[in-house]
Amino acid sequence: MKPESIDYSLYLVTDRSLSRGKATLEIVKAGVAGGVTCVQLREKNCSTLEFIKEALSVKEYLKINNIPLIINDRVDVAQAIGADGVHLGQTDMPLTMAKDILKDSMIIGISVESLEDAIRAEKDGADYIGISPIFATPTKTDAAPPLGLEGLKEISRAVSLPKVAIGGLNKENAGEVILNGASGIAVVSAIVSADDPRKAAEELSYMVKQARIS
Repeated sequence: MKPESIDYSLYLVTDRSLSRGKATLEIVKAGVAGGVTCVQLREKNCSTLEFIKEALSVKEYLKINNIPLIINDRVDVAQAIGADGVHLGQTDMPLTMAKDILKDSMIIGISVESLEDAIRAEKDGADYIGISPIFATPTKTDAAPPLGLEGLKEISRAVSLPKVAIGGLNKENAGEVILNGASGIAVVSAIVSADDPRKAAEELSYMVKQARIS
């Protein structure tokens, strides 16, 4: 899948610790049915083999629906399963090293926590950036201080890459984030922990679309 063809409008990041007993694939299916346009598979506490098996099952479903699969952190897993991309944090493999390994075989996204991070990511050749956190979030206890809408706006003015906002986002503030320069919103608990993940995705998707036409 080419970088320019990726729709980041509603970007689901999985987290089995927040899934309230639901299987990851079940949540992904519900999210896609509700309007999710991109999925990042994040697994921090399972074996490599288990990660690969889960990634393959999710990839099979997403491929049928023409939805890109991004693997969090693990360049090796992304390569092994033929994912559409990999997403790296500031303490993961350096972007330039990942590009040397992957060449142009998949897209690479980078988490940025400041204007400086964002400018460096664009300079080093990232395909998109994840701007985090916009608002305070309990999902990541080690997150940097919230950037707020002003921080998002500042980065959006300085960087031309696709920009995915994440951190404390929900149906109440999703529209504001789009209006302040984000290409899309990334959510974890807003869908993963929802009583009805499909309905949650539908509401978020609606807010993104409304913001774009307002």
